[in-house]
Formats: sequence, structure tokens, C-alpha cells
Amino acid sequence: MNSNPIITVEGLRRTYGSGRHSYEAVRGVDLHVRRGEIFALLGTNGAGKTSLLEVVEGLAPATGGRVRVFGKDPHRERHAVRPRTGIMLQEAGFPSDLTTAETARMWHGTLARPRPVREALEMVGLAGRADVRVASLSGGERRRLDLALAVMGRPEILFLDEPTTGLDPQSRRDAWQLVRTLLDQGATVVLTTHYLQEAEELADRLAIMHGGRIAREGTVAEIVGAEPARIRYRTDDAALADIDLLSALPALAGWPRADATGVELQTTDLQATLTALLTRARQSGAALTQLDASPASLERAFLAVAEQDAGASRPTAEAVAA
Repeated sequence: MNSNPIITVEGLRRTYGSGRHSYEAVRGVDLHVRRGEIFALLGTNGAGKTSLLEVVEGLAPATGGRVRVFGKDPHRERHAVRPRTGIMLQEAGFPSDLTTAETARMWHGTLARPRPVREALEMVGLAGRADVRVASLSGGERRRLDLALAVMGRPEILFLDEPTTGLDPQSRRDAWQLVRTLLDQGATVVLTTHYLQEAEELADRLAIMHGGRIAREGTVAEIVGAEPARIRYRTDDAALADIDLLSALPALAGWPRADATGVELQTTDLQATLTALLTRARQSGAALTQLDASPASLERAFLAVAEQDAGASRPTAEAVAA
């Protein structure tokens, strides 16, 4: 993987409207994407992912800041950037009366060095549906047609906005394999997704957006490693529910919590804390019921970001239980 960035974003802002009725969807974002990597952009609903991506794709101008793709402004120098990119939007809006093949041929005619129509359809498993009208395709098949058109131009950078929404599990994994194949062929991939497993499976690096800003960025291991593991249980033993006594357990991340739902501990070393807790329980003859020990995860990191507006840095015990 080339360490030089193929996409650079510095202080990016995007505002809708003006005056009292304006809304700032992207609020000073900095990020870079290296040539030959898969970069995933995650975020809560309304976090600004699509607004950010549209500026990087050249579909909309930035309100402020600087964006460079292949060293060029993707909006002002769109003629130089667009032929080298492929874009899969959340919704494409195909003419319903055309067949799958006719739609692909129509798009084929707009590209400088396209793959053959048959090849592009085979890549997404639609060759057998070439003569079917778009109106008769399922939602998942239309999504695969979106992907076929996005890869038809042999893009150096492929932008995928929620690429597997509506796909069945097997089609989703087929799409993942196609993305890996394109990566092996030298492409760079930027994707937004609500499927955390998709980001874990594919991404070299990722960023989590919230409130128009980047809240976390790094590899999956780096982001997960910054979150504590969690232990939850219920007990009738007062000593094992006493937060002052529990605070002496090793490797705790923050103060223990105990309420009507039980006890929750967060730890930077799950094995050390759990071993000490179980040793105490054995020594006192106490029972720990509904014991749950879970390592840090991307889902936990995502939920921690999502909880920020509520004034919490991590999910509450009630939120996790729900």
C-alpha cells in the first residue's frame, strides 16, 4: 500500500441554507485516504457521511476547507477527476423500462475505457438477468446493478455509499469479495456503511463521524483498543456490589456502577479484572448470576460515539442490555 494520500481533506465544512435557517452538516473534517486502501466511513444517522462524501466525489462544492483527489479539486476540476473514479450512490434511479443490459450499455457509452457490459454484469452476478427490465428486478438486484455501473469504468478510486443495503447475506459477501478483487487490481475504495461487520471485514482504516465531525479514526484494532471491556453481573453479596470495595479491583477503567439492574465494571484488562472478581466471589462463597464478560468491540466504540449527545462517553448498562 502506498503511504501517500490519494484523497486529502482539510478543515472541510459544508453548510445547507443561509442565515438563521442554515445547517452545518460537516464541521471542520480532516482526513486522508492512502492509495490502495479500503477506507470506511461510519456514523450515526445525520452524522454528515453522505454530505462529506458528495464533496469528495465532486458532486457538490465545499463551503469551507480544502479537498484534493489525485491532487486536484474534485468539484472545480471535475473533468480531470471524474473519469478516474467510480461512484455508487445510495439510490441511482434507473429508467424502469430498460432492461439490465440496456441500462449497462447506456452507461457504457459515457465511459472512456469501460469494461465490456457482459463482464461488468458477471462481476455482480447479473449476467443471467441481462434481458430483465429494471422494473422487474428486486431491490437487491438493483443494488447490484448500481455496483456493476460503478466498477464498469475501471476506477482508480471507487466510492461506495451504503453498497450492500438490501442485499441478502450471500450477495453481501459476494460484493465484499468483488471489492477485495478490485483492491488487488490497484483500486482505492472509500465506503460508507451501517453494517459494522462490513467495516470490520473490509476496512484497512475507518473513521466514525458524529455531529458533522470525525469522532474516532484509525484501524479497527486501534479504535477497539481505545474502548474498555465490560463485566456485568448480579449478586446478593453486599461486598460484591459495594462500589468502594470493587474499586480496588485491578485494571478498572472508571468507577464501578451498581444499581437495580446489577453491577457493571469496565476494564482495560478483562482477564485480570475477571480473575480478581471471581477469586473474591469464591473466597466469600457468593454467587454471581447473569454474569457477562465481553471484550471491547467496534460496536461498543460506535455506541460510545452515538451516546455523546446524551452526555455519556460510553453506553449505559441499560442501553447495552437493550
